[in-house]
Amino acid sequence: MQCKLFVLFIFIFAVRDASFEDISDEIDPINTLVWGPGLKPSQIVMPARYFYIHGVNSKLQRLNKSPGNVFSVEITGDSEDKTCRAWVNILDRKDGSFIVRYKVFSSCDNFQIHIRYKGLKVAGSPYSAIGLVHADECDCPVRNFDSWYDRYGCGAEEMKHMYSSIISDLKPFKAVNFTDSRRRIRDKFNQPGSVSICNYVVKSNKVYRKCYGQYVGFKTFVDEILLSLSRKVKLPDIEFYVNLGDWPLIRKEKLDSKDAIIPMFSWCGSKDTHDIIMPTYDLTEATLECMGRVTLDMLSIQGNVELPWEERIEKGFWRGRDSRMERLNLVAMSRKRPDLLNASLTNFFFFRDQEEVYGPKEPHVSFFKFFDYKYQVTLDGTVAAYRLPYLLAGGSLVLKQDSDYYEHFYPHLKPGVHYLPVKSDLSDLITQIEWAKNHDLEAKRIGEAGRVFADKNLTPQSILCYHATLYKEWSKRLVSPVKVLKGRDQVTQKEQVSKLIKCDCSTKKSIESNRTSRPKDEVDSSRGRDEL
Repeated sequence: MQCKLFVLFIFIFAVRDASFEDISDEIDPINTLVWGPGLKPSQIVMPARYFYIHGVNSKLQRLNKSPGNVFSVEITGDSEDKTCRAWVNILDRKDGSFIVRYKVFSSCDNFQIHIRYKGLKVAGSPYSAIGLVHADECDCPVRNFDSWYDRYGCGAEEMKHMYSSIISDLKPFKAVNFTDSRRRIRDKFNQPGSVSICNYVVKSNKVYRKCYGQYVGFKTFVDEILLSLSRKVKLPDIEFYVNLGDWPLIRKEKLDSKDAIIPMFSWCGSKDTHDIIMPTYDLTEATLECMGRVTLDMLSIQGNVELPWEERIEKGFWRGRDSRMERLNLVAMSRKRPDLLNASLTNFFFFRDQEEVYGPKEPHVSFFKFFDYKYQVTLDGTVAAYRLPYLLAGGSLVLKQDSDYYEHFYPHLKPGVHYLPVKSDLSDLITQIEWAKNHDLEAKRIGEAGRVFADKNLTPQSILCYHATLYKEWSKRLVSPVKVLKGRDQVTQKEQVSKLIKCDCSTKKSIESNRTSRPKDEVDSSRGRDEL
């Protein structure tokens, strides 16, 4: 399909203390800009901001194949360095759409995004931000949390359904009094060799903590999300405890006992526990480092899948370590049915005595190469396999093992819609792969639905909003005064790595506005999120 004219469908999850306006002299009715739900002003500052471009042909039909390297994006503006320095990265999703990521290195005024198709401006470009646009390193928090929350896009209708998990997790905690329970929590989990927890306090937008246990290195992930949010907005005063291990801690069997209801934030939940579940440390790190990370993030996955569905290998694929017996069984199954399954272990730790049987170890495969295969098998490790968000984002059909463990988004995944379920003992795995081969269109539809789910609910804006919503809701349940007790260490903002990053937190230029490029009544609300 020849690409002649383009409509730009854009979501910009980008700018704090600024609002966008369409500054083109004339609007071509064909080259129409449709604002996304997140494109309210001053939404997000993170290492990489991002927006989407989707092309249509001269008949206004959406492209479903890549038109090639036809778009260019330029960032301009004023800063102390005279020009606004920015790094731009365009990711081709191979379906006629592109993700554009960019990172600014200073506070910029008169900020503009210029988008061109083969040198020609498209869809109302350039787009201008009213007010200052800050680098992520700039510690310039907005004072009003609710105002920031709305402008950030966290309160958008399509975001709210995910927050039902937060409300469900917090249901046992009507009124939390840490003055009464702090010592009980510490005593119950005083198991330095097996349990590591941290007590966090956010007071006057400063972060403090005290950790217990031998293995507390994972506190850095909680540190970083709190520091990142506190640079953007004044957080509510809160206190909470975080489990730094993979296994959830709070058992349900004594739920009726008052002493058993201990509030504990964790990265993984299970059917027989009632920990309060946060996005995993891996997904949180991917969100905060989504342009500097050398491994995985939810945006780079979409821009590095090389093959369309039709060209992918019709086999199930899996690589991983030996953290569960079912993984060894999967390797044995692969050897019996190599025509349907390619599964190998990359490391032996838990079952070293079985390496001669299930080895040898295979070298690691680039995660992007996983998607050379149509079907992705995911099994539990020690708990839930934290790779599921990335598997969904790649657009292959995910075959997910039934499990008692879950991440924060699992309750919103539907079997047969977003993934193909497999019994916990894998007894029906081969049958499910055979079904997928014999029902290629349905398998492709499920794989695409999984990708769309990940794109809507697991990309950086959604993860940051989930954290912000969790802290907001948690603050409503605290009845004890939030105090910084003795022995708490302050978690300080890192010094700017580069002296070239210059921040201007002036409020005169930071206009809190809800201006968009088009009046609300001109926006077609009948379109899905990919377009609106």
